Amino acid sequence: MHGLMQDWPLTVDKILDHAKAWYADREIVSRSVEGPIVRTTYGQVHERAKRVSNILLAMGIRPGDRVATLAWNTARHIEAWYGIMGIGAVCHTLNPRLFAEQLVYIINHAEDQVIFTDLTFLPILAGIRAQIPTVKQIIVFADETHLGDELPGALAYETLLAQATPDAKWGGFDENTAAGLCYTSGTTGHPKGVLYSHRSNFLHTLVTMGSDVLGIRALDVVLPVVPMFHANAWGLAFSAPAVGAKLVMPGPKLDGASVHELIESEGVTFSAAVPTVWQMLLQHLRATNGKLTTLKRVVIGGSAVPESIVRGFRDEYGVDVTHAWGMTETSPLGTQSTPNAAVSKMDPEEQLQFKLKQGRAPLGMQLRLVDDEEKPLPHDGHTFGRLKVSGPFVVGEYFKGEGGQILDDQGYFDTGDVATIDEQGYMQITDRAKDVIKSGGEWISSIEIENIAAGHPKAEIAAVIGVAHPKWDERPLLLVKLRAGEQATPEEFLKFLEGKIAKWWMPDDVAFVEEIPLGATGKIDKKLIRERMKDYVLPTPAATGA
Repeated sequence: MHGLMQDWPLTVDKILDHAKAWYADREIVSRSVEGPIVRTTYGQVHERAKRVSNILLAMGIRPGDRVATLAWNTARHIEAWYGIMGIGAVCHTLNPRLFAEQLVYIINHAEDQVIFTDLTFLPILAGIRAQIPTVKQIIVFADETHLGDELPGALAYETLLAQATPDAKWGGFDENTAAGLCYTSGTTGHPKGVLYSHRSNFLHTLVTMGSDVLGIRALDVVLPVVPMFHANAWGLAFSAPAVGAKLVMPGPKLDGASVHELIESEGVTFSAAVPTVWQMLLQHLRATNGKLTTLKRVVIGGSAVPESIVRGFRDEYGVDVTHAWGMTETSPLGTQSTPNAAVSKMDPEEQLQFKLKQGRAPLGMQLRLVDDEEKPLPHDGHTFGRLKVSGPFVVGEYFKGEGGQILDDQGYFDTGDVATIDEQGYMQITDRAKDVIKSGGEWISSIEIENIAAGHPKAEIAAVIGVAHPKWDERPLLLVKLRAGEQATPEEFLKFLEGKIAKWWMPDDVAFVEEIPLGATGKIDKKLIRERMKDYVLPTPAATGA
């Protein structure tokens, strides 16, 4: 027997419809690529998104066709998102931080037909235009006066919008229709496409709106520093209009001074970004004696957050930092370190240790820890295992079947992460499976060491890799980029680590480097570091080890 409720497909166009119906005058503020601050509303964005739909329909775009965006976080980008998805086409977000050859591969693999882009990225597209034959048209988020002739044949977004009508019909298709396409960062092999459905995005939105996850309310002013091309800006372009929160879009300027200016001038209460952004903001605030008068909550994800950042925001500025974990394949939010009943009763220092973990699974996300023989592992907070996930917004297979069967016989996806889960249900990533250091038959967490080392007052950023050792297989090497003007010795950092990690985890050497490379999503690029350090030999190897 079926229930007798209305058939109401969960399609994301309904999110912006809802925002227009009930929060039409709520602001969306953007720092434009051209420079000035631009103000609009959900009502105006809804109308312009409908015009985008008609532009695409006139170009022959039909349900299932891929339409790409290569753009910063602005209201125009939101208009394109909803205009694409509202007619059943697939919004494919391109990451401009990828190498040109990776972009060419991704665009061709997706068979994108139209690309919306910002002025910033015209040189990139001009350089690869001849290599992306499926792309019929490139539309630039600009008016005719700013378009220029850098990319012959490109069209001005504002001109097209003025010529289109806002009468497009949205929805009317199955909720399992594809809505978005986002490729993995491709750290091993070619990037793989994750094809989100309207249903998965809608359910992910409902989950993230919960107070134990993002907890965004109509009263909030939300600053998504995390890019819309980075796993859907963690869903904020869906969840903010769903509740009518004011949106502040940072455009291309993500440095500490620019982020601080927007937070203060627009009264931002909630923001989300990767750790490097918050590190830059902290450095700016300390250098300028800056204040945070409205900001209450920050979500940090993308990579493990150093304790120094959490303490800095909490102790110096009264801002609550929540750690989150997810990946492109999980839409992306998978866990969040909000306190449960037991943790909330602990003193602040005890709670901090849980805040540094990646957190608890919300409704809809299932976690498993297994060993190499697929046997379940205990949730004791100490036993390392491979992390597997399952749920209604977790990938089932990659676009075009790349990689073959990716789920185990119980329907779980292997994240490639090594993690622990404690008795309270808090998960903590200890490493990527390919980055974990195996020393003397035991595992050492590179992430835990580098997060502690990054808290040294002279460190700007730290990374740890495993280096070959004749007796122990591998031993840790700590690489440190010092703050500008600082000098240090390896002994200073080793002493700083004493008592904070197990003695046998202590790095066998410390190397000071001018740069620690970051990948396309802001994470430390261990693959490139290992390549650069391939000829490195540990000092006096016979005397090292546990």
